[in-house]
Amino acid sequence: MDKHKLNNFFDYSLEPRRAILFEDVKSNYASIECVQRNLNPLTTSLCVMSRADNTKGLTLASSPTFKKVFGMKNISRASDLPFIIETRKFNFPQWYRTHTDIYGQRTEPTLQHVAFIESWAKRTWLVPPQMQLYVDYKIKVTEILTNYTSIEEIHSYSIDESFLDITESLNFFYPDIRNRYEQMNLITLDLQREILDKLGLYVTVGMGDNPLLAKLAMDNYAKHNQNMRALIRYEDVPSKLWTLPKMTDFWGIGKRTEKRLNKLGISSIKELTNADPLLLKQKLGTIGLQHFFHANGIDESNVREKYIPKSSSFSNSQILPRDYHKQKEIELVIKEMAENLAIGLRKGGRMASNLSLYVGAAASSEHSSIKISRNIEATQNTKELQDLAILLFREKYQGGAVRQIGISGNQLSDNSVKQLSLFETVEENQFNEKQESLQKAIDEIREKFDFLSIQKASSLSEGSRVIYRNKLIGGHAASQNKEDKDVS
Repeated sequence: MDKHKLNNFFDYSLEPRRAILFEDVKSNYASIECVQRNLNPLTTSLCVMSRADNTKGLTLASSPTFKKVFGMKNISRASDLPFIIETRKFNFPQWYRTHTDIYGQRTEPTLQHVAFIESWAKRTWLVPPQMQLYVDYKIKVTEILTNYTSIEEIHSYSIDESFLDITESLNFFYPDIRNRYEQMNLITLDLQREILDKLGLYVTVGMGDNPLLAKLAMDNYAKHNQNMRALIRYEDVPSKLWTLPKMTDFWGIGKRTEKRLNKLGISSIKELTNADPLLLKQKLGTIGLQHFFHANGIDESNVREKYIPKSSSFSNSQILPRDYHKQKEIELVIKEMAENLAIGLRKGGRMASNLSLYVGAAASSEHSSIKISRNIEATQNTKELQDLAILLFREKYQGGAVRQIGISGNQLSDNSVKQLSLFETVEENQFNEKQESLQKAIDEIREKFDFLSIQKASSLSEGSRVIYRNKLIGGHAASQNKEDKDVS
């Protein structure tokens, strides 16, 4: 039997065998902040914490040492820390929330534990996010990656992760070496060293015969290796994929999918490889069939082929910085969000035939949150969407404080297909055309210069969020300002 036939379903010798890397900047945000302060990203205890007015101290990223010392994960609250930020003293209430005996009774921390936490707390850096800085570093990392393959062979998976196809680079860099995997390892080492030397960042890299294997190599093996590299070939599928201790360690399988697979009698990746693919498709749809192929190490995706999802809706939401009691203020924010929705639709060349509005009641309110949607004539017009959003709000609003607002344009269609109205007069048609031309001109000016280059007077009103929101990147501060200083 062919040595690549590792099971009864697939002949791996027929599968594409590329040289794929999956690189991940270790603790990206936290590492960049360390580099900015001439600190070692691996040995420094540092946490990037958003103190934006709507987060109450949200942990966005933390260094490996911070995670190890305090047992913390990303995306947690300041109140979850084992120490109090302001005083750096041991957080007794948090300890008692998480440390109980088998009877649910609280356990007392030892003096040694308290001393350990407080000692590290005094040496810990708590810094605000600087999203523009992280974007700048992403560009610098990508520029280095292009030294090893063409930009067409690089697919950015996230702000700190990228796939690289270096198949055509193997013989260019190491023509005297015949073993492709040795070539891959040496190129990966060169890449790691260059990023560390030029940017001060440590990079973890998974290597594989296809994108799936490279990603799994990084997630499950490279992160735990001292050299921060790992390889999975087709020949390694039985020993490195089928032996993963948890199904959720596998790319694309979360707790919900794991439960659905468990109901089918599948409790391991090995069992998934021997499952009936037709049954998986019947019970889980196409994604079930994909899990079957992936469990067997099969992935024929091409790094060159960029996936561009077709949006079924455009939406945005925000948590307000305080409870909004005045209806005038609430409606101002709704109008601003409706305008952002209209801009997004026009930029995407889409029109919405349904508008949904969510207005979340504050904890202090005695009224319920509002959820309402309505089918409309397809539009991307700012005023039409604003008027309808306000109409929907007034239909349901009965008073009370508001803390969250969300708006969504659904049932999208191409803006090249426009429904003609038999009831629209010539004057109304001319007016609408002028409005569309005006909106297009405003969009172009904002695209060229800045969104805030053209503002409505209402943006200066109390309660307006448009200026604040447009200074954010990814919902967080673009750079460090005077009010957001390090707490170190």
